[in-house]
Amino acid sequence: MPRSRRLAPAPQLHAIIFDIGRVIVRVEPRRALAKLAAAGNTRPKNRISGDDLWQAIQSDPLWRDWQEGRVTPAQWHQNLCARFGLRLSFADFCEAWNSTIPPKLLLPISLFSRLAKRCRLVLLSNTDPLHVAHMESNFGFMRHFAARIYSCDVHASKPSRVIFLKAIRAAQVPKRRILFIDDVAEYVAAARRIGIQALQFRNRAQLETELHRRGVL
Repeated sequence: MPRSRRLAPAPQLHAIIFDIGRVIVRVEPRRALAKLAAAGNTRPKNRISGDDLWQAIQSDPLWRDWQEGRVTPAQWHQNLCARFGLRLSFADFCEAWNSTIPPKLLLPISLFSRLAKRCRLVLLSNTDPLHVAHMESNFGFMRHFAARIYSCDVHASKPSRVIFLKAIRAAQVPKRRILFIDDVAEYVAAARRIGIQALQFRNRAQLETELHRRGVL
């Protein structure tokens, strides 16, 4: 009988690239959108719901430019206020916008502390300047990452090849020695096409099992 073929083991990891939203931090847009919606038209029956507002924001003509750093926070605030009739100062808008990211993490800081002793850690996120400043100021896990690649800084967003190549350069190791972790299947597939290992994040238990299997925990 022919012998069954064994799958080749994955190459040893020297770097791990983590997405942030819905992998490390929670993302709860309804928290922010409820505040924004309430700041709209003063007649309750005419107010847009939080869910409808989120759909409208993501389809805004400036959304990609906002995510890729071609629109400033002040311009984004002015754009949304004008489009949806919001009555919010810039400071109140920033507070509402950042409330999308609650303080409780999906993954413990101790995990990154352990991984950083074995691998170079890199962050790779589609995000905006307000969320970057908020996370850098409020989350201790950041200190374990040797490099941070944000779409708003590099003017490109996943699944663009441009942003992945910047993350690979930041990892400072051969592509085959890198593992990319993201909750979005499209981005995982894009990473694999470029030649790095990739895993779609489901939950903490699944991730830790995979990292044990790969010998970095």
